[in-house]
Amino acid sequence: MKKSKLSKLDRFDTFFSLAKQRSVQILFAVGFMYLVLVTLEIPFVFRTGFSTLSQEPLTRLPRLASEVDIQENEAPTRPLSSVSRNASSPTRLQHQKQLRNQSGIVSNLSFDAKSFEQSAKDGSSELHKSAKLAWEAGRKLWEELESGMVKIDSVNRLKKPKNESELCRPSVSLSESEFLAHGQVMVLPCGLTLGSHITVVGKPKAAHAETNPRIALLKDGEDSVMVSQFLMELQGLKTVDGEDPPRILHFNPRLKGDWSRKPVIEQNTCYRMQWGTPMRCEGWRSKADDETVDGQAKCEKWIRDDNDRSEESNATWWLKRLIGRTKKVTVDWPFPFTEGKLFVLTLRAGLEGYHVNADGRHITSFPYRTGYTVEDATGLTLKGDIYVHSIFAASLPTSHPSFAPQRHLEMSNRWKASPLSERPVDLFIGVLSAGNHFVERMAVRKSWMQHKLVKSSNVVSRFFVAMHARNEVNVELKREADFFGDIVLVPYMDNYDLVVLKTIAICEHGGRVVGAKYIMKCDDDTFVRVDAVINEAKKVNEDRSFYIGNINYYHKPLRSGKWAVTYEEWEEEAYPPYANGPGYILSSDISHFIVSEFEKHNLRLFKMEDVSMGMWVEKFNRTKEVEYVHSLKFCQFGCIEDYYTAHYQSPRQMICMWDKLLKQTTPQCCNMR
Repeated sequence: MKKSKLSKLDRFDTFFSLAKQRSVQILFAVGFMYLVLVTLEIPFVFRTGFSTLSQEPLTRLPRLASEVDIQENEAPTRPLSSVSRNASSPTRLQHQKQLRNQSGIVSNLSFDAKSFEQSAKDGSSELHKSAKLAWEAGRKLWEELESGMVKIDSVNRLKKPKNESELCRPSVSLSESEFLAHGQVMVLPCGLTLGSHITVVGKPKAAHAETNPRIALLKDGEDSVMVSQFLMELQGLKTVDGEDPPRILHFNPRLKGDWSRKPVIEQNTCYRMQWGTPMRCEGWRSKADDETVDGQAKCEKWIRDDNDRSEESNATWWLKRLIGRTKKVTVDWPFPFTEGKLFVLTLRAGLEGYHVNADGRHITSFPYRTGYTVEDATGLTLKGDIYVHSIFAASLPTSHPSFAPQRHLEMSNRWKASPLSERPVDLFIGVLSAGNHFVERMAVRKSWMQHKLVKSSNVVSRFFVAMHARNEVNVELKREADFFGDIVLVPYMDNYDLVVLKTIAICEHGGRVVGAKYIMKCDDDTFVRVDAVINEAKKVNEDRSFYIGNINYYHKPLRSGKWAVTYEEWEEEAYPPYANGPGYILSSDISHFIVSEFEKHNLRLFKMEDVSMGMWVEKFNRTKEVEYVHSLKFCQFGCIEDYYTAHYQSPRQMICMWDKLLKQTTPQCCNMR
């Protein structure tokens, strides 16, 4: 019995020892294989990876345009960092193509003669022809600029005034005939300054019948309304080149009234065809608790047909008479302008605003609005139902400010763009700008582009600019781009109907060069709350394609007027859903799709950039569902409370809004209205 037990123990010990030996042998074999692999791998790394990195700078890799490209192309290379779930991976071929122009300022978007050939008969053939001509002209201008044919020294040399009207004179006067000969415009060569005043001697014309509903509101049963009104405007004639001059002050007396049918004086400002909130004086003096302008009331009182006494009610007036209280003697004045009666009007620039006197009596004061200073008021116009006898301007500035907008550039390293980092970029913001918008770009650099997310390169922002018709503007533009490093030049001759090409370039740069998860487009007069925009994009699930903005649904094209669209251009009765152009966000897969379709010559171009984007997103939506996110906080007109973006902001408003954003816990507008 004992022998059997011992034999079993011996067999167990023998089995255990053999198993132990096999384990050791396997361990040695694994270790040997590891040494062999390491020995082979290290030279391979030095022969391939490190040599490549030492010859070319690290750069963010481009990505494929759509899921179709993933199937048609080679296996993707390893990205530098993590890849967005809604974006495709880059290929080595695309990477090599990308490196050719990454160091320059010209867009990598592929332009050639075939890019603007349109085979489909969708009404966009004329726009494609215009795009081809603009591309050829722009390419020629850029080649001349690159070759040095345009000399910077000759452009930057200060020119002497061509005629006497460009000299800074302390006073300017025009008679009736001179005023008419100048197109009803008095030029103020160097603008106004504190204490400057303009005196107008004129006479309102007799009222005439008016049927235009934009001028007179007709009531039921009325065929016409008697109207007598005139406009006096201070305009910034030298502020913006190629656009309607801003109305720095719009003064509009309506002798027969408007909808109220009682005399009224309306004052306002207008920037880029967008009117501010009007200030109306209707015969009542401004309230005691209302803010004043240099101590003067915004509106003075005049006699109204419905109340020829003071502000107090009739009951109060009779009560004071009964108790014998002495009534304070007041002087009541009629409306300051009368048909056929001569008047002397004086406009004076004060410390806080403009003051208007008529026949020696103060009638209204209009506070300065953020956006323009008195130096910008370089022209006075008078139009409407008025005979102008003479105009005299005095106490004008005698020093000549530079009206060249590029002189507003501050060549400081503080405003330079941060270089692209290896870290993943959440948001790319492409800013549409015109070549001569030096002031607007500088305001953006000094305002929301100073956000910590932009400075840390977690958000990247670039201006997209086309070639300008004036060589001196292109020279300054190239100098600006070389210094700040935040301008991408799209090589075509700029044209409003071809802004859509800049949008495609934004999609290409944001998706392929920067490799951002989200692509945003805005204008250079749009103030962007960067953190709010990113938070809005992150609310959408990462695996979803999205289109975020102030979405227009079932919007119909205008068939007449300045923005008319013909049936040849757009035959359908409604546009697809589209976000207003001043600010919207896309997921990166949509931007890749747009660029891919453009390169395949399958992308339809439309003269309205925002409608074009809606059209492209709708096409993408046929293959992959898109989540449309509508928000009014992407403000189309001006600024609203708790905005994400604010549009039509002047350069000074941009700086004001940034200052308020730094000082306040909640975003505030700078409308001054």
